[in-house]
Amino acid sequence: MTELPLAGTKPAISEVEAASLASWLDARGEPGYRVEQVLTGVHRPEAAGFADLTDLPRQLRTRLDEAFRFSAIEASHVLTGDGGLTAKAVHELSDGQRIESVLMRTPARGRSSARTTICISSQAGCAVGCPFCATGQAGFGRQLRPGEIVAQVLHWHRTPWQALGAEWRPGSPTGHYNIVFMGMGEPLNNTDRVFDAVRLLNDPGRLGVGARHVTVSTSGVVPGIDRMIDELPQVNLAISLHAADDELRDELVPLNRKWPIEVLVAAGRRYAARTGRRVSLEYVMVDGVNDSLALAERLGSLAAGWLSHVNLIPLNPTPGSRWSGTPRDRLVAFADVVRAAGVGVTIRDTRGREIEAACGQLHAQLAGRTLPQAAPSVQPMLAAR
Repeated sequence: MTELPLAGTKPAISEVEAASLASWLDARGEPGYRVEQVLTGVHRPEAAGFADLTDLPRQLRTRLDEAFRFSAIEASHVLTGDGGLTAKAVHELSDGQRIESVLMRTPARGRSSARTTICISSQAGCAVGCPFCATGQAGFGRQLRPGEIVAQVLHWHRTPWQALGAEWRPGSPTGHYNIVFMGMGEPLNNTDRVFDAVRLLNDPGRLGVGARHVTVSTSGVVPGIDRMIDELPQVNLAISLHAADDELRDELVPLNRKWPIEVLVAAGRRYAARTGRRVSLEYVMVDGVNDSLALAERLGSLAAGWLSHVNLIPLNPTPGSRWSGTPRDRLVAFADVVRAAGVGVTIRDTRGREIEAACGQLHAQLAGRTLPQAAPSVQPMLAAR
């Protein structure tokens, strides 16, 4: 169901249901096939406004512009880092809420091809309250609507950041294109809208992102995992574990008090068994907190014997945090213990430190500052293709 915008604001076209748009078009004497033309057109990466939908009559484009916003994002502020490999955006929405998305590119190495990953938010803020997370420290704003989720992906399609290079444009044949719901918020606390957004992203008439190139991450909402089994079985699941015993996880991920580790891992096992998809167990490494070799042994036993993979991520500390990331030598030793249990392990790079790329950091840095307009011309990017 389409949610009404705030009083005094025009709805974003991507948030309008097809039936509602059909009624609006019919009232203006437009044929039924215009619905698909409009909805397909506004998801085209090369379109920066209604004026670019040149398969529509000029008068209709004008009317659409008068009645709807082209994007659910009002303004954006972008920083780049890692020599152009990472870019982070804070997006302002129509009610003043701010969310974040990140674009990360990974060059080809050996047999691994280049890939682009876009990390997007599912909520403005987060209610889970993990103490090491800047988003959790900021509290919860509201749920994001499907159009606001999709708009974050479209932002990176349409933004001509020359530092990223046109060949890294999402959807480019030169590299893989992945979307991960690992930004602000707990996706499975906003299940209906997140699932609708995944379907919009997957729609071949719009962006056509393959379901297997989408990952939904959760800190442990077990009913949402079970819904994914039934409704999104081709989408990847990542579980933010961060601790291998309940007492510690109760502190690091308060949601654990409702769905403890045994229950959560059982849900992950169900997902892997029913879908045949490998489940990622995300584990942020915090120096002196969750990185003992005893916990590595416990993590190995939790992950062994089923279709899972462990991702170890050095903590990207937030300003004022009492915690820091585990040093590299101890991180490697931890990984070796987990591997000894027969579990695949990847040690992730820490990206974007100089641009406050940890979730929620840039939002906090820019609090109270006015953001620039969100929709720059796409012409420089198109000219470079």
